[in-house]
Amino acid sequence: MPKMKSRKAATKRFKVRSGGSIKRAHATKRHILTKRTTKNKRHLRGMQTICEQDKKAILRMLPYAK
Repeated sequence: MPKMKSRKAATKRFKVRSGGSIKRAHATKRHILTKRTTKNKRHLRGMQTICEQDKKAILRMLPYAK
């Protein structure tokens, strides 16, 4: 039986924590940041946990995640 492939887009976007929750980065933080306020950019820092409704679909894309 060959190994299952992970969705490469999902592996770049999501990381599974040791407790089983999945973290993701905030959107709209890549480029064209001059029009955004400093407060807005500050609130987009760090990672955010995905909601439980999306967890099943994301784990299906990452077959070897814990």
